[in-house]
Amino acid sequence: MAHHRSKAALSRESAASALADLGGQARRRTRLRALTLGVVLALVVSAAWPVVTAPGERTLTAYFTAAVGIYPNSDVRVLGVAIGSVSEVEPNGTDVKVTMTLRPGVPLPADAGAVVITPSLVADRYVQLTPVYRGGPQLADGASIPRDRTATPVEVDDLLHSLNQLMSALGPQGANKDGAVSDVLTRSAEYLNGTGQTIGTAIKNLGEFARTASDSKDDLFTSVDNISKFTAMLAANDGQVKQAISQIASLSKVLADQRDQFSGALTELTQALSVVQGFIKDNRGKVQSDVDKLADVTKVLVNQKDSLAEALQAAPNALTNVLGAYDQANGTIDGRGNLLEYAEPK
Repeated sequence: MAHHRSKAALSRESAASALADLGGQARRRTRLRALTLGVVLALVVSAAWPVVTAPGERTLTAYFTAAVGIYPNSDVRVLGVAIGSVSEVEPNGTDVKVTMTLRPGVPLPADAGAVVITPSLVADRYVQLTPVYRGGPQLADGASIPRDRTATPVEVDDLLHSLNQLMSALGPQGANKDGAVSDVLTRSAEYLNGTGQTIGTAIKNLGEFARTASDSKDDLFTSVDNISKFTAMLAANDGQVKQAISQIASLSKVLADQRDQFSGALTELTQALSVVQGFIKDNRGKVQSDVDKLADVTKVLVNQKDSLAEALQAAPNALTNVLGAYDQANGTIDGRGNLLEYAEPK
């Protein structure tokens, strides 16, 4: 009996141990699954985060008079570098509405325009945005460019049609019906024969003049503005200007009437100057001596300027005293002397 109970107890202990091992393995597998799931989620989030946080593409709408050769997926460029593509082209009344999708991060000026560019006759056309952004307000997402800020190239058919009209107008059924155009070409060839270098030099000089005028356009415009202001001032003071012109005309008339007298006066002045020149030439030594003496006299006067000032200050009183001492009845000057002034000092 005891032996059978020992075997049963061992069986129960073995079963309990096996169950415990199974529970531990299950818990380890659960923790491993959770860890694996967390790593996978972290990788997915790190991979998707730049996509989620990156700015989205921008849209731009432009209105053209025509959009020949512009289709969805046509390039949109700045300075020839693609920054997006055309997403839709549709008619809009008398205009063509072109919707574009632009890459984010490329700034454009708020007053940007759009131009359809034709690189060559066989190359695909694209939309060029201009000018380049150099600071200031930027073009917002979803903005529109009106038709007055867009341009399209002249079509080859239109160019050929205009050329055909010109040639027909100059042809035998037009201006050259009586040989006028042929005569002009013949005469022009005769006149221009051998003058190619001169004409080339003239064209070069004209180009340099245009370049100089372009470099000095600010000064030129300033001068034109100042001239405009001066003209406006003259117009505002028309009465004074007319009066000044009338006075100048009167003065000119007086001078014209007295031109004989002026001529005689100038002739006499010339003769007088000639006499003075001869006198100075003949009496140069004496004149120099007199000038030297005059300089000495001037020097003495300068040295005695205090005494002269005192004399000039006392002269009015002295003359007054002389007039007071004059006896008109007897014709004498009465005076009184102080002999004590001459007494010998002790």
